[in-house]
Amino acid sequence: MSKLSIVVPVYYNADTLELLYEDMQKKVLDKLEEYEIVFVDDGSGDDSWEVMNRLRERDAHVKCVKLSRNFGEHAALLAGLSASTGDCAVTKQADLQEDSALILEMYESWKRGNKVVLAVRKERRENPVKVFFANMYYKIIRSMVNKNMPAGGCDCYLVDRKVIEVLERLDEKNSSLTLQVMWVGFRTDMIYFVRQDREIGKSRWTLSKKVKLAMDSVMSFSYFPLRFMSGLGIVFNILAFILLISVFVEKFTKGMPIQGWASLMCVVLCATGILMLMMGILGEYIWRTLDAARTRPPYIVDEVREAREKKE
Repeated sequence: MSKLSIVVPVYYNADTLELLYEDMQKKVLDKLEEYEIVFVDDGSGDDSWEVMNRLRERDAHVKCVKLSRNFGEHAALLAGLSASTGDCAVTKQADLQEDSALILEMYESWKRGNKVVLAVRKERRENPVKVFFANMYYKIIRSMVNKNMPAGGCDCYLVDRKVIEVLERLDEKNSSLTLQVMWVGFRTDMIYFVRQDREIGKSRWTLSKKVKLAMDSVMSFSYFPLRFMSGLGIVFNILAFILLISVFVEKFTKGMPIQGWASLMCVVLCATGILMLMMGILGEYIWRTLDAARTRPPYIVDEVREAREKKE
């Protein structure tokens, strides 16, 4: 008899946790052979921790993990996967935008031998601006990082115990856990669903976090920025050489004086801007190298309250 762990990262979700649990109870939990729910409080400043523990009192299969501060959703997911004890684990968002019935579909796919099952969005019924930028991100990932990334993207997935062990060994910071899951290379399946708009609560997924995720995704799994710098440098050197030849040709064939302070300044300013861009890209890589060299953990657990079916 296999056991399924459901990992839920929690960040200011006090208003949706009970609704989420009731939805899972109605559609999923009663149909599972054996399960556990691992709630991970990622430094929430509301009553999420108290709500999580109330659910733990209601259900003996609920485990609560509290991080010492906010480390980010991917770190919280890794903490939840590490704390899980199931033969496989599925991640679940707490914002009620994914149908809980997806868990059963992914679980059945795992039983058929798939080590990784991705819940892929075939449609997003959200704000058009939000959908536009999300699609742009996934296009960047498909073109620069991983061509196998689904066009609609995926945040929820089921992973086998073997995959969890690999993710724990990777122990990466400033990275994308979703791309790590796709990188491991085990047999993968995809389940498609329609993502609904958020009706309760406010998203904490800010623009700065989205930009950081995009940068982390590209720099952790692709050398495109470095190749871009090299290519840009080659192009500018070729243009500079052509301009130099043309200036000397005009000087010796037509006797034209070498002049043009304004054009020279434009070239200098443009070249300086390119150099600063290149230094910025190198700085991003150096920072990530420093952050990895310090060997700080990707998250710190403050408190764990085991499922009541176990000894606390």
